[in-house]
Amino acid sequence: MTPQTVYSTEAKPKPPKLLDQVREKLRLKHYSIRTESQYVQWIRRFILFHGKRHPRDMGASEVEAFLTHLAVEGNVAASTQNQALSALLFLYREVLNSKLPWMNEMVRAKRPARLPVVLTQAEVQAVLSRMQGVPLLLAQLLYGTGMRLMECIRLRVKDVDFDRLEILVRDGKGGKDRVTMLPQKLAAALQQHLTWRRALYQDDLGAGKADVHLPHALAIKYPGASTQWGWQYIFVAASYSTDPRSGVVRRHHLDEKQLQRAFKRAVQAAGFAKPATPHTLRHSFATHLLQAGYDIRTVQELLGHADVATTMIYTHVLNKGGRGVSSPLDILQ
Repeated sequence: MTPQTVYSTEAKPKPPKLLDQVREKLRLKHYSIRTESQYVQWIRRFILFHGKRHPRDMGASEVEAFLTHLAVEGNVAASTQNQALSALLFLYREVLNSKLPWMNEMVRAKRPARLPVVLTQAEVQAVLSRMQGVPLLLAQLLYGTGMRLMECIRLRVKDVDFDRLEILVRDGKGGKDRVTMLPQKLAAALQQHLTWRRALYQDDLGAGKADVHLPHALAIKYPGASTQWGWQYIFVAASYSTDPRSGVVRRHHLDEKQLQRAFKRAVQAAGFAKPATPHTLRHSFATHLLQAGYDIRTVQELLGHADVATTMIYTHVLNKGGRGVSSPLDILQ
């Protein structure tokens, strides 16, 4: 008797979709949720632009056509075009495992050299005087420490040392940590804010929602750390939200748009024509330190610049003129 062939009724699992593969690889390499969102968006637009063809069937000519479309039809900035290129190179290198020569030959758009917008000390004072509450405290921190916007928004309780008047900026641009000063004038206001923040934390703890996002694999290495006071964000949202990656409902850090809107209103109320944003306070911090005579290497360290040439841009905006040099015309008697 011929044995019957037994067929498995179990369906083979479908391979993950391309964009899901992109998300998995980005998370594996610890890219931020913002970068993940932007990269996925650019890859989706690239696929749709070429009639939903699979990227594996496309190459350099299709990438160049898409980037040209962004520049000519979309009129995007060089930085935006470069971000789209970075997303596509990540797709081919990290997800599709392509190591083709054309990938190293792609030329990035040249970003125009722009001098940063800087406020004078009087202008900074005028803007800050028109702000209040948490947005004021955040703006004062940006100007008083030189931090980037999201570095300030993501500060955690344990990152502030009141005894040493220091702030540890963790995982800044390029994944680097650095130390900057805590202005003595802000110590009392920040401690008062933390008193309020601790009471809110106790409420969250009682509700079972004091869990906070931890970077990388720290949540696995230290299981109880996510609910500890030291790991809590200093500046938090007014309500709970769902983590887009884990699905956990918890209190996230403050939305940076709240500060951006409050700052814009203050600049408009002050009557300034300068296109100042919260990041302008970082530029003003660096410029005013150089004006006060501090060494450029010290300013470089406080800003977290890898190359002193990046910090040198602030010598162009000092009140003394280009590179801090007096004009010979001013010397004539």
